[in-house]
Amino acid sequence: MTKKERALSCVEALKKEYPDAICSLDYPDPLQLLIATRLAAQCTDERVNMVTPTLFARYPDVYAFAEADVEEVGKMIHSCGFYRTKAKDIVELSKMLRDDYGGVVPDTIEELTKLPGIGRKTANLVVGDIFGKPAVVVDTHCIRLSNRIGLTANKEPVKIENDLRELLPPEESNNFCHRLVLHGRAVCSARAAHCEECCISGFCKSAFHVEIPSPKKKA
Repeated sequence: MTKKERALSCVEALKKEYPDAICSLDYPDPLQLLIATRLAAQCTDERVNMVTPTLFARYPDVYAFAEADVEEVGKMIHSCGFYRTKAKDIVELSKMLRDDYGGVVPDTIEELTKLPGIGRKTANLVVGDIFGKPAVVVDTHCIRLSNRIGLTANKEPVKIENDLRELLPPEESNNFCHRLVLHGRAVCSARAAHCEECCISGFCKSAFHVEIPSPKKKA
């Protein structure tokens, strides 16, 4: 089986297993997804979803965030970890959106990654979920599963993104990454790969290397 064939098989199997491929972060607009994803670095989506309602009620738009006190923002997001850096990035990216983009979140990876604290993972998520463009969100689940499945041998996020872009149908790439997250949480975790429960074990490269105990010889 080629990598392309393996990728297409995974796309179809995961679509059946997880028909609702949605981002686990709660957000009503592009800015809030941008900020929520920044907060999610080294933090669970569940925790971020607990913090953002109060944060977004206090700062309802880009102009409010641009005028926000960094220390106050830091206190509100303290439980998300790395709160000083994240608070500074949130205020600075809001100022840049206000001053350079007319308060509008840009729709390209190139422009989004110019914003303070925004890398390709966040940019891809915004481009895919908000603007409906082909995107490959390379998070820890994507890195782990794409290597285990045999879609890439790379560990660097940018190289994995490029590898997956070559293998996945553009219209499927964004949802495929969402489904990898769901599958990584439910079945193929960092601690253990439950191949016996896996919907893609029939064409997963790692599943073929699971050791099966030899039958014991009779005395």
